[in-house]
Amino acid sequence: MIMNIPLIWYLAPLGATVALAFALIFYYQVKAHHPGNPRMIEIAGFVREGAFAYLRQQYKGVILFFIGAFIVFQIMALGLKVLHPLVPWAFLTGGFFSGLAGFIGMNMATLASNRTAQACTESLNKGLQVSFRAGSVMGLTVVGLALIDISAWFYILNHYEVPLNTIAVIMLSFGMGASTQALFARLGGGIFTKAADVGADLVGKIEAGIPEDDARNPATIADNVGDNVGDVAGMGADLYESYAGSILATASLGMGAVMMLGPQFADYQLNFLIAPMVLAGIGALLSVFGIFMVRTKEDASTKDLMFALNKSVYFSSALIAVAAFFVTKSLLPPDYYFGVFLSSIIGLLTGILIGWFTERATSHSYKPTQRIARQSRFGTATVILEGISVGMSSTAAPVITVVVGIMLAFISSHGFQSIEMGLYGIGFGAVGMLATLGVTLATDAFGPIADNAGGNAQMSGLSEIVRERTDSLDSVGNTTAATGKGFAIGSAALTAMALLAAYLEEARAGLLMVYDKVGKAPFFKIKYSRGACETINVSKASIQDFINYYQIHVLNPKFLMGVFIGAMVAYLFSALTIKAVGRAAGKMVGEVRRQFDEIPGILEGTSLPDYKSCVTISTKAAQREMVVPAIVGIGTPIVVGLIFGVAGVLGVLAGALSAGFVL
Repeated sequence: MIMNIPLIWYLAPLGATVALAFALIFYYQVKAHHPGNPRMIEIAGFVREGAFAYLRQQYKGVILFFIGAFIVFQIMALGLKVLHPLVPWAFLTGGFFSGLAGFIGMNMATLASNRTAQACTESLNKGLQVSFRAGSVMGLTVVGLALIDISAWFYILNHYEVPLNTIAVIMLSFGMGASTQALFARLGGGIFTKAADVGADLVGKIEAGIPEDDARNPATIADNVGDNVGDVAGMGADLYESYAGSILATASLGMGAVMMLGPQFADYQLNFLIAPMVLAGIGALLSVFGIFMVRTKEDASTKDLMFALNKSVYFSSALIAVAAFFVTKSLLPPDYYFGVFLSSIIGLLTGILIGWFTERATSHSYKPTQRIARQSRFGTATVILEGISVGMSSTAAPVITVVVGIMLAFISSHGFQSIEMGLYGIGFGAVGMLATLGVTLATDAFGPIADNAGGNAQMSGLSEIVRERTDSLDSVGNTTAATGKGFAIGSAALTAMALLAAYLEEARAGLLMVYDKVGKAPFFKIKYSRGACETINVSKASIQDFINYYQIHVLNPKFLMGVFIGAMVAYLFSALTIKAVGRAAGKMVGEVRRQFDEIPGILEGTSLPDYKSCVTISTKAAQREMVVPAIVGIGTPIVVGLIFGVAGVLGVLAGALSAGFVL
């Protein structure tokens, strides 16, 4: 019954509510700022119109996919009876709230660009405050909606006395819905962004010789729209999926961990399930405090601006580290809480280090980027070669950091005594890393807002000092955007590790459900000795028993083939996406050239380009070109699972994780 839930759990819905409340407050604060002169408002209106035209078109296709998936899941649940009847509905809510978070974040971003530019007419700090508060709306909305969804499902299911193992399975389903939405948002938004960016730069800057973000460039509005749909809505959906997935996977692993610890720990089953929710809720609360710390001085350098943003993350992380101790001590067994607490600290430090390494690989203040710039003295080819070299070598430090983080989290959680506890610790590390998401995503969403503000200032003809201020914010924004991508990849890697283990818990639940329909208990035949075999009830089998039964090791051809296929799919997916960008960019280049040739007065500034046609080209191309990569990404695990079974699927996931992480 609901009365059995510890009071500390209510910090999860409380954190979600406070996050959403402050997102609303920041929204109205930003909206209350002066929107600028009529020209600034007009340009922002063009960008806003294009962004929502894209989002409407994308969501139409996504809704059709979700309806189809919902029907299939309903057939599996009500007809074949291999899924719980609530799984299709959980899948829908996961996708819905992820899409809603993207919509809210992009709505704020498109309102904030001209207001940031106007604020920069007063001071650099004012511009930073407006743009960062706008980014905070995205960050707090993502964590708030994800936690509300998780908390509501848990509360309702527990109220109706659904078994805890079943609750974990159902809740993992809306993690799948969020993942599906993230795939479409990231893929479609990325194609749109880069097609517009390449088209605008190739013809406008290189062929026509006009500056970046010049109003005479027909593709410049599409370029600004792309910043919003790719780096705000797309990144928001991406991190929403990682955030929800880390909480849900860890909760599911908690069920297996308690079972393997023995019957004397049975009373802790609920506590293991809710612990990641509580930590995430406290993280949402403390992220709000971090957001209020962001401010800078008028003559701030790029490093000063980066420090202003980073200190909010560091401050929130320090508070969350303290809170994690009390959460684990209150909920977990005395012999195990400290190890899980250390895992959360390891996750926090891993996230900070990934951001630190990414900043040093991408910021113009450090040697890697400066080396690339120096190569421009010798030609384009050497710049490309140095850029590829820096990009490849920059993967080493984050990968090693994540590997060390995974191992330390596993060891500190007594993983060598109990694999289940070690995996629970890894999951808790992912939750710890993402506990600061409210403020971390704010620093990431700040980037495209600052970029759009610079474009607005340029097209509106604002003074040089305003452009210098927006350029300072834009420079920092480029670094925070790159850092955000590194953080997203690192957190996704830790979350994926937890989800790999959670997949076996899902397999357990599926076997139990199928056998329950025929009134039998499923058993694994594990060990053979002198003609006899030892059987283990699936409901009591450990992760190691699953590994033994399904032969999940490199000597099993099914698993090894899955690994190769997964690694190949990561490259195939990337190749298809790059090819899609190339085709879309080609159409954009053709349209910009056509307008320069056929519409008189564009280059002279006496007539306006047709901005809408360029936005339409990128929108249609993104929707059309994302179909094949999406089918490859979604269909591969299904096909491999039907042919090679559980071992094959785990191989695909492991291979895709390994190759995709480095890519």
